[in-house]
Parts: sequence; structure tokens; C-alpha cells
Amino acid sequence: MLKATFLFGAFWILMNSIAAAEAPDDPYLWLEEVLGKQALEYVETQNAATLKELEAQPEFAPIKSQVLAILNSKERIPYVSKQGAYLYNFWQDAKNPRGLWRRTSLEEYQKPAPAWETVLDVDELAKAEKENWVWHGGSSFPPKYERSLISLSRGGGDASVVREFDLKTKAFVKDGFALPEAKSRAVWRDDDTVYVGTDFGAGSLTDSGYPRIVKRWKRGTPLTDAVTVFEGQKSDVSVGAYVDFSLSPVREFFERDIAFYNTENFILSNGSAVKIELPNDTDMTVFNEWALLKLRSDWTIGGKSFKGGSLLAAKLDALLKGERQFDVLFEPKPRVALEHLAATHGAVAMNLSDNVRSRVIVATPGKTGWSMREMKLPGSGTAGISAVDEYESDDLWVTYQDFLTPDSLYLARSGADPAQAVKARPAFFNSMGMEVRQYEAVSKDGTKVPYFVVGKTDAIQSGSAPTILYGYGGFEISMQPFYSAGTGQAWLEQGGVYALANIRGGGEFGPEWHQGALKGKRQNAYDDFEAVAEDLAKRGIAQPKHLGIMGGSNGGLLVSTVAIQRPELFGAVVCQVPLTDMRRYHKMLAGASWMAEYGDPDKPEDWAYISKYSPYQNVKKEGKYPRILFTTSTRDDRVHPGHARKLFAKMKEMGHDVLYYENTEGGHAGSANHEQKAKMVALEFSFLWKTLK
Repeated sequence: MLKATFLFGAFWILMNSIAAAEAPDDPYLWLEEVLGKQALEYVETQNAATLKELEAQPEFAPIKSQVLAILNSKERIPYVSKQGAYLYNFWQDAKNPRGLWRRTSLEEYQKPAPAWETVLDVDELAKAEKENWVWHGGSSFPPKYERSLISLSRGGGDASVVREFDLKTKAFVKDGFALPEAKSRAVWRDDDTVYVGTDFGAGSLTDSGYPRIVKRWKRGTPLTDAVTVFEGQKSDVSVGAYVDFSLSPVREFFERDIAFYNTENFILSNGSAVKIELPNDTDMTVFNEWALLKLRSDWTIGGKSFKGGSLLAAKLDALLKGERQFDVLFEPKPRVALEHLAATHGAVAMNLSDNVRSRVIVATPGKTGWSMREMKLPGSGTAGISAVDEYESDDLWVTYQDFLTPDSLYLARSGADPAQAVKARPAFFNSMGMEVRQYEAVSKDGTKVPYFVVGKTDAIQSGSAPTILYGYGGFEISMQPFYSAGTGQAWLEQGGVYALANIRGGGEFGPEWHQGALKGKRQNAYDDFEAVAEDLAKRGIAQPKHLGIMGGSNGGLLVSTVAIQRPELFGAVVCQVPLTDMRRYHKMLAGASWMAEYGDPDKPEDWAYISKYSPYQNVKKEGKYPRILFTTSTRDDRVHPGHARKLFAKMKEMGHDVLYYENTEGGHAGSANHEQKAKMVALEFSFLWKTLK
């Protein structure tokens, strides 16, 4: 059972009382009582049955051992962030399961075995304070980088405590800034001031459970004396502040997230928050004197038209004065989209997705305009870019990986082509005889949907190899080629095939690809995924009895939906931390923040389309469904564990073949440490091997 703090317990008591008062026709509503005695006893019983079956499988022990060795390997790349003179890294291994926050110099980091200085030992801290701490990050104040705001979660949920930490003495600051457990947002304004959004009491949170108010908090004063500087509406997702330190004096901004893809930006001017007049679905990034604007929809302004998905640049001061002169740094093309960008001291690096393969363009402003140069990457897989020090240099960290190539980290000086890798992870599985293929399926409405297939050539060609099809399809999140050592050892080496679908709802081809599965168009994502499954069968790669599907969160909604809509296409389902009850999702934890994606089920016009796919409402006793393994976490305070609990219980009572496992820690990630992660992976792969052979 979980040890709950008073605040956590009080929160769930409130949630339980709300649940008990609503939906009286739902016989499984009691499973929404996250810490309810009856609910936890039910979870414990189902966990025991699942563990008894799956831990007895011959694959379980070796997979768990292999995955744990990979997760704890000292040969993993210690990814870093530069804060002042140091590179900081958070590291977990067998000796330090909760992790070490540590640092080194750039010169030392480039050595094969750098010397690390421990800044904070989370295992020792948890032991000393008798708390189940899970690291959630540290944010330091530039340019001195002497103090950090450290976030720690009890058990891995999104809610964290925030405490000020001295990076010189490596100790928490006595009487420093400190926030109790909540879904807080805190950023530095100066040495003695922070902007903070947290649970200030009644009315201070949005319907989604995030901050509605931003306050300016001075050192040495109680939180109750913090001054309100910005407010949103209760119906908003959240509000927050950020400070740009690239120029002096610094510039202070506020964001009002009305909904996903609907944000108002403000700048502090003469003590007041002044709205920056832009389309609300525009992402704004500021560096030096520039404002970078990533459009989500077409925009006509100043007699010119710009396509949704474009990246525009304008001088911020001119923009604030009402001028509308823009330089176009990127304009989307068919199957070419801007994935993300990294602003350095004097340039902008753009990471593009070209038919789900990375390209990087570096744009540099000059007296006569912007110059563009394409960076030569190590291959045609997936690259990642980030600024080494956005305030001092144009250096970039560049990562590269693909399905069969382990990730490598490069230091691209002044945005030059990456040459010698600073760090490279060794191959954790034997890829000899394996290949990667990219195909297209044709969806119900004629849309071409790309997907990747990876495995041994003879396995791909056999038509009988157990195959996993993974998908997500939501929130403009792209599914790109990646190196998974665990999947390689536990699945590909053993003769399994892995497929990754790039369905609508994701961001692979820009905002339009995402909007193609938004709200009333959500069925397109399910049609796309089903089309990929059918295409795998047509090509002789995987027949339904050998095809398992896997997805988490929105991907859990995806796989549970298609398993109910088209059960004949699949042989097994792994449904991770899912949404399933779309009638009540907006009333459970952070669910209200996702209505821009799914719609509002309380509106008849929205429920008309949501009701057609919501898994919890559409599952039938007479249905013949593939075997399903549901996994979730008691400590998931983002997607309510009641989603997985309720659909499992309903299907089990109907007589369907389903399994359930709920980890008591881990938050939305499903696990809080490497041991738990290895166990979860072993359960999932053991289930798939048993079911799909």
C-alpha cells in the first residue's frame, strides 16, 4: 500500500467524494477511489493473478535481467545540461536507484571516463527524510548559477515539492524558497525573487488542477505575502511565467494556456502584463532581439499570407510596436515539417521531419537577412538538437539514432557539422541480419499513412513472426525511429518484428497531420492504425493472430479503441496508462486540459462522436476481443488509474480474457526506478511472447 502524505490524501479524498457523487449508473465507479480500501484490495488481487501467470513464463526472468542490466549500464550516455561552468547530469544505476545529481566540466566530460562531483544523492536524502523521493529536476538562476530550485515527487507523480538548493555548499537553503506538494511552476526572476504558480488555496487552481495565478515571491517573506501579478480563468489549462536572460535588462513574460494549442502571450511592461497580439495557436520563442513564431494555422497579416507550420522571425521590439514584418525561416512542404528548434546565442537550429527522417537547418541572422545551411548528419534516422549554452555560444548538442544504430552525442561547434562523437552508446543487441523498411498503408479515406518495420529479414518475410505494432496519434507528438536496447534484446534478437505507425494526430507532417485527427476527426487516427494492421497482413509480414499492438496514455486509448472496433485484426494488446472512459475523462485529474484534443463530452454535439469510440462505453459482452494486458500506476496523477481499472473490471466480468498490473509508484511513466521499469517491460514482453506465438 502507498504511504500518502496529508496533502496527497486530502486531494484523493476530494476526488473520491466527487466520484461517488457522479455517474451513479456506473457500477465500477468505486475503482476511481484511488486509495480506497476496496479498490486497492481489488488491484492487489488482480496483480497477484497477473504476476503468477507472467512471472512463470520462461521469457520473464531473462528479459527482466537483460533490461535491468541495460538500464543500469555505465555505458549509457550521461546526457547533460550546462549551468554556468558545469555540466549537470542525473544518473541512476544499481547502486543509486533513486539517482545522483552530479556535475563535471565540459573539458572533463569529453574524456572517456569523466570525473563526476556529486551534488545531491537522492537515495541518501530519501533515507534521511524517510520519504519516497523521485527526482523531478533542478532549475538554476543565470548567470551566477549558485542557487537552484529542485523539484522532488513522492512516488513519481506530477505533483512535486520545490526546495531551494545552494550549488556551492551542496545543501538545501535554510529558510529558502520552498513549496509544498502541488503541480507548481516556479522560475527565477533574480537572486531574491521567483515567480510562482501553485496551490495558494481556494480558487487558485484551474479545472485541470494546474496553477491559475502567478505571484511574485520575495526572499525572506512568507508565501502568503507573495504579490499576484497575473491571473487566468478557472476554465484555462494553466498559467505561468518565464524570464528571458539573453539581453540586459531581462524580459519577463507570462503565458495563459487557455487550452492545448490556444495560448495568449504577455510581456511585463511598466509593471503591467501587456498582451502580445498574435494568433493564439502560435508558439513563440524569444532569443536576443528576435521573436520566433511557429504557426499552427494559416495567417494573413500585413498583406502577406503564411502557411500553418511555418517559422517566422521578427524583431520583438518592432512586433510589440505593432509592426508586422516577418522573415520566413521555414515553410512546410508535403511530408516536410518543423519538429522543433533550438535557439543559440546568435543562430537558430531547426530540426525538420522529412518523411519521418531528420534534417537540421541552421539559420543565422545577418545585415542583409538570414543565411541558411543544412547540417550533415551521421545518417538518415532521428536527430535531436539543443543549445549547449544559449546565452554564451552557438554550440549545439546533436544526438543521432535509428532503429539499429545506438544513440550518439556530438558537440557541433558554432553549429558546424557534427564530426567525432563525444559520447556513443555501444550496441546492446546483435543487429546482424536485421533491416528497416518503410511502407505506406492507405487509410479508409484514402490518406497514405507511413509506417516502419524492423527485424531480421527472414522474420519479416516469414509472415508468422510475433509482431508488435506501436502507435500514439495525438497531441502533435511524432513517432520517429529510435534505438531501443530492451526491445532489441527481448524482441528483435529472439525473432520478433517491430512496427511503428505514423498515424494522424501526431506531428510527423506538421499541424495539418495533427488536426486531421482532432476532436470530431479522431476516428481518422483509429482508421489509420487499423489500415497499417491490414497492410502488414497484406504484405505477408504479420497475420492477425501474430500481431500485438501496444500504446500508452493517448496510445492506450488508441489500442483499446481499435481492439474493440476491429478485434479480428489483432492477437494481443498491451494497453499502458490509458484513457478509456471518455464520458468522464474531463472530470478525472488533468483530463479537463485535454478537451481541445478530444472535445467536451458534456456537450451533446461532442458526445455524439466521442460516444462512438469511447472504449468503456463500447465494449460488449458478446464481442470476441484479443487478449489484453492493462498496466497503470497508482501514483499516476495525470491519467487517472481508474481508466485502466474500470475497463479491465468491466471486460473481466463480461468474461473476456484480460490481465491487469498496477504499479504502486511511478506516476504517468508507470515506474519510479530501473527495477520497476525492468519488471514492467518483462511482464509486457512475456505476455506478448506467450500470446502471439
